[in-house]
Order: sequence, then structure tokens, then C-alpha cells
Amino acid sequence: MKPVMAGMFFLAAALPAQDGPRKWTDAQGRTVEAEFAGLDGETVLLKMSGGQTVPYPLAKLSAEDQAFVSKRKEASAPAGPSAAGPRQPLEKREWPGNVAVSTRAIEIKVVEEKAAERRYVYQSEAFEFTSQAKLAGSVMTEVARTFEATRAVINALPWGVVCQPPDGMPRFLAALYETRQDYVDAGGPELSGGVYQTAEKTFRIPFQSLGLEKRGQTYFKNDFSNDTLVHEITHQMMHDYLGFLPTWLIEGMAEYVELLPYRAGVFRADAHKTAMKSTVDEWIKSGRPPMIPSLEAHMSMNREGWGAETAEAEKMREMYRRSILLVYYFSHLDGDRTGARFLRFMEAVYGEVEAMRAFFADPRVKRMEGGRFTYPSSLKPPGMYKDETIFRHLGILVDERPYEKIAADIVEGYKTIGVKVDVRP
Repeated sequence: MKPVMAGMFFLAAALPAQDGPRKWTDAQGRTVEAEFAGLDGETVLLKMSGGQTVPYPLAKLSAEDQAFVSKRKEASAPAGPSAAGPRQPLEKREWPGNVAVSTRAIEIKVVEEKAAERRYVYQSEAFEFTSQAKLAGSVMTEVARTFEATRAVINALPWGVVCQPPDGMPRFLAALYETRQDYVDAGGPELSGGVYQTAEKTFRIPFQSLGLEKRGQTYFKNDFSNDTLVHEITHQMMHDYLGFLPTWLIEGMAEYVELLPYRAGVFRADAHKTAMKSTVDEWIKSGRPPMIPSLEAHMSMNREGWGAETAEAEKMREMYRRSILLVYYFSHLDGDRTGARFLRFMEAVYGEVEAMRAFFADPRVKRMEGGRFTYPSSLKPPGMYKDETIFRHLGILVDERPYEKIAADIVEGYKTIGVKVDVRP
């Protein structure tokens, strides 16, 4: 039995362990001796004789083993940092109402405080924050609130995204910088308010973008706009998905989460229509009416093309506007207005993510510095970030419709919520 999926141990439900190892059998009749170490959604955690915990898809186990896990699940209460339960099948998913961060999620643990090194490490339920200055627990709680609430709402949306740290990391990483110059020196883009850097798997952000203000020797948290913060946290939550999505979807989904009304740890996910209409009104007032001049070009644009189109700030904002128009349409206005095509698309992408996690969980794959890895020729590595991969499932959204038809459908769909858009095939 091949070990499947990267470690998700921080999310695992704390199910009682089996007394000693038992024989597990997969759907192909292969067996392995291991202890039952817990369950994360639809993934079983198996503790091997050498002490390694290996995740394996529940659906690929024998019916007997699935029944065993089901009984163990029923006999225990879930624990651990998880804002969402097991992934629901498509037909059972519903759009959430208010999504509030739990009190437990924003309980702060002080891990390390080294003034001489300007290094202070704090943990919330799913994040580890490394700060250049000491922050009071109440301040750190307020910082963590937006991070944890964004994780909670993405977990709650019917997209089926599982928010888990990459590569078996126990928590998502965030680095907080006392000054903008510190932020830039650490690799933050000059004109940005915060950035998620995929190579380092770290969200970098200056204190100013977190609403932190120094009065005397103490930092306080002020009210401020969470927009950029929520956008970039969305990228961080979807780290494992980024290599399998067109850029317009990556940015459009982040814009969508940013669109949802948010205050004090609560996202009003069911207020999406009002929020979208208000956003479009703002575009129109600023002289930027909603339009997509070439639908096919936008939906089929590769990474290189996107980079060329967004070289200037205003062009980037326009590309973001087009992307949120599409993500909102496919989520709420397409077809029977249940987002069925988009959810099927995301299920296909989730399959790619599962295959990637399975590849890196295989003990024959060896990680090296700089993000490199080695593997035997008998294994096929995931084709992340390649055009053939990011557009592989686009046909699910297109659904054999010519772009002329999709463009007309988008225009008509927005009419139903009182919004006029100009979309050309």
C-alpha cells in the first residue's frame, strides 16, 4: 500500500488509538500493519511500526476498514484546530450564512521571546506568527482574529477547499515586521501592504498593514481595512491549489473572499449579492464600468500572459475586476444558480491536489533544499504550474459552450441581480 497525501497532523481529529497495530487492506487487496492514529476529514492517519504517521484516503480502504474507522469516529468527539468538518459531497454543500471565528482559534500561546534578536514567536490555533517586536496577548489576539476568521470562511464555503499548511507543516507561517523597511528588506514588494510568498510558504506583512500603532513603548491595534490582508491570506490558505488553477481564478477567488463583509471575526458570507452590487457601483463611480473585453483571452491566459498584462498597477486592478466578475458569476449566476459547474471544477482540482500530496508523501520522494526533490523514474511527479495542468479542467466550466454563449449568459446572469456588465467573447 503506497502512503498517500502529505502530513495533515495538526488537523487530525483526536480519535482514540487502536490498542496495538492491526492489518489494513486497500481496495486492491494490499495490506499493511499499522495503528489507527486518527482521522482528518476523509483521510485516515496510520502510525507505522517505525513511528511514522502516514495519511491515506479513507475511500481507498476496504469496506471492513471503512466500517472500523466509522465506528471509531462515532465513539469520539473531534478535537484539534479544524474550522470545518469532513468535506461534504457536492449535493450536500450549501452557501454559509455568518461565519464566525471560534474563541479557541484565537487563544494565543507565547512560544519564544528574544529581545536581543528581535524575535517573538506566538501561536494561534492554525498560525505561527514571528514578530520583530513584543506584542501583548490582547493585541496578538486581534491580529490572529483576521487570519483565523479567513481560514474559517474559506473552509466553510462550498468550494471544497481544505485549508491545511503545506508539506505537513504544523501551522501556517506569518512574519510580522516592525517597519516597512524591515518588510522590504525581508523580500516584501516595495508597493505592497503584505504578500504571501509561495516559495517560503510565509505571509510577510508590516505592522502598519495590521493596524498596529506604537504609543510610547507599546503597540496598540487600531481599526483598519482588512482587504489586502484577507486577499493574501486566501492565497496562503489555498497554497496547495495554486499550481492547478489559472491565475484569473487564483486572484478572482481571493477577491471574492475579500468582497465578503467582515467585522470583528465574522464574515457575512450570505451577503455576497449586496457586496457585489456595492462593489460594482464603486467601479462605476470611479469611471470603471464592469466589462470583460475578451472573455476567451481572459479565461485562457497563462502565467506569462498575466504577468505582461499586470505590469502596471491600474492594469492589475482591472484584471482583478474581471476575475471577480467571473468567479462571482460561476459561483452564483451560472446555470441553475447553484454554482454546480464551478463546484465540479473545484472537485477536479481537489483531485489534482490529492495526487500531489500522495506523490510527496511517498517515502521514495526525497526533499532537498531550495524546494527541489528527487524521485525514482517509476513515479510521475505532479505537473504543477504548467499550462497543461492549470487549464486541464477548464472544460468543466466551459461545458462545451462557445464563448459567445458564455458571454451572453454572464450578461443575463448579472441582469437578474440588477447589474449591467459588458462581456465580449
